[in-house]
Amino acid sequence: MRGQERLAAHPPPGPFRPGFWRSPIRGPWLTAVFGLVLLFGITTLMVTGLLSYAAYDPDVDPVNDLTPDKGILGFYLFDWPTRPYWLYRLLQGVHVTLGIVLVPVLLAKLWSVIPKLFTWPPARSAAQALERLSLLLLVGGVIFEFVTGIMNIQLWYAFPGSFYRLHLYGAWVFIGAFVAHVILKTPRMLSALRSRSLRAELRTDTAHTVPEPPDPDGLVAADPAAPTMSRRGALALVGTGSLVLLATTAGQSIGGAWRETALLAPRGREPGSGPNGFQINKTAAYVGITPEQIGPAWRLRLSGGPAEQTLSREDLLAMPLSTHALPIACVEGWSTDDQDWTGVPLLRLAELAGVPRPSAVLVQSVQTGGPFTATVLAGNQVRDLRSLLALRVNGADLSADHGYPARVIVPAAPGVHNTKWVGRLTFRT
Repeated sequence: MRGQERLAAHPPPGPFRPGFWRSPIRGPWLTAVFGLVLLFGITTLMVTGLLSYAAYDPDVDPVNDLTPDKGILGFYLFDWPTRPYWLYRLLQGVHVTLGIVLVPVLLAKLWSVIPKLFTWPPARSAAQALERLSLLLLVGGVIFEFVTGIMNIQLWYAFPGSFYRLHLYGAWVFIGAFVAHVILKTPRMLSALRSRSLRAELRTDTAHTVPEPPDPDGLVAADPAAPTMSRRGALALVGTGSLVLLATTAGQSIGGAWRETALLAPRGREPGSGPNGFQINKTAAYVGITPEQIGPAWRLRLSGGPAEQTLSREDLLAMPLSTHALPIACVEGWSTDDQDWTGVPLLRLAELAGVPRPSAVLVQSVQTGGPFTATVLAGNQVRDLRSLLALRVNGADLSADHGYPARVIVPAAPGVHNTKWVGRLTFRT
């Protein structure tokens, strides 16, 4: 009683005051509805995000490993497949689009539990202190992941360090807090969902909206104000926000006519027309490619066999060529529709280099400086006959921005592994 008397005599300031939060619709049921959506949505984000990292094949070679100090966090990694060829496009499209669509739901969920963040005193016991620490990791982790992810989508790298490291390590901190939270709160969430009828709430207007009964978590306002919105209205507002974000983002991954609706995606809409008029991330001029590097003097060097081979573009065009329809999909969530790529299968070049059964190939660009100027493709990728050193696209020569005189295109690989302006292939046994 002394603690309560002292608290009454010296009330905390502002949002820490018990009567500060007065919304009559805040309570366990509404929180549980948002929580249920996030349970499935964030679980999908975690799975697709971890698979996206696996697609970089970081265990194949250190040059692919953007987080070399990951340690046991890479326990689940495996050789990334090439089938189905649209796999990475689907995974990354779902990951990015769903992450954006869930923003209104996440904000609504945080709004619904905000009184818990301002509990006073902050900790009455060691157990409560641990619970609040886990809550801090959960809320801080989810905000960090969503903010850095959206910044990456918009190609805005204002944060210090590598996005890949920050996002991966932040994800594992959040995953730990999220799993613990789900284990602790699922029984209470299910109980809250059963406490009210969704159908009844969707029929209840603002005038007939009443607060939920008092709850042990303190989400229900002790002194609720008159309602200005029903729970039905809150769900409609959040759902409409998510649908608007879906409509203005998803087109960058879906393609076709939907691409024109991707108003919020920097690589959503077609940048031009003609055979080379599809999305790119960086132009030749932006990365410093000079005319001399890709001009008539350009040569492809094949290494790894008994002797190095040197081929001109004319030599490559004189070889038996293959054509395959493949997309390019990038980590930022944008992707192209299937493009018809024509070139020499990587396996054929491995045979020419004297490595008929390659275990991997190091692909090096003539680009100097910057990330992803080299990558290592795994053996299964080299042996897939759809993996090409592409010379043409959609019946025309590659443009400089699309990698002229030659680029790699590999089914189901992240866009940055489809190296442009290739200068050397080193095959490994």
